[in-house]
Order: sequence, then structure tokens, then C-alpha cells
Amino acid sequence: MNIPEIEVQTLKAWLDSGRGLVLLDVREPNELEVSVLPGVINIPLKSVEDRLDELDPSKETVVICRSGMRSGTITELLRARGFKSAYNLAGGMNAYATQVDPTLKTY
Repeated sequence: MNIPEIEVQTLKAWLDSGRGLVLLDVREPNELEVSVLPGVINIPLKSVEDRLDELDPSKETVVICRSGMRSGTITELLRARGFKSAYNLAGGMNAYATQVDPTLKTY
């Protein structure tokens, strides 16, 4: 399956436009202490499948992790479960921090 991705600049534009996105961060809680985008829903990777009922499949959902690997796995899962507008954030938080918001820390 080809996992749909968006670039960090696209996410920034979507956020700036007020687009009603769900930001699903699948990192562990301690990782969010390093850097996090405002308004994320944090469901760690290992818990997502058990907590799908907390998410709305009709909403545009951008899945975030540190580098894009874990979020890619979850984007694929969401798409398979009927989330037609789920996207992986290419490069994850590290790419967002280096290309969009250098005030965010990388690790």
C-alpha cells in the first residue's frame, strides 16, 4: 500500500488556514515533553488499535511521530479501517522542527 503523506510545509499551511484537522501524535508521552504541536491527540503507537473509537474516521487526520516511520504504520492502519483522509507527516516532528519551526527541539 502506498501511504499518503503530506510535507511539513503543507501541514503548516493547513494549520495556518484553520483547517479542521485532527493531529494524532503516536509517540510516547515522554517524547512529547521534548517537542509537541499544539492541539495533538496523543495515543502511543501500541495503543492506537485499541483506542480507534476515540477518533472520527470522517475527519482529516495527520499522524505524527519523530521521523515518520511509526506514523506511517498507523496511517496505513487508519486507511485500512476506513479513515479515507488519514495522512502521514513526512519526516515527522524532526522535519517540522528543522524546516518549519526551529524553536522546537529535535532528538
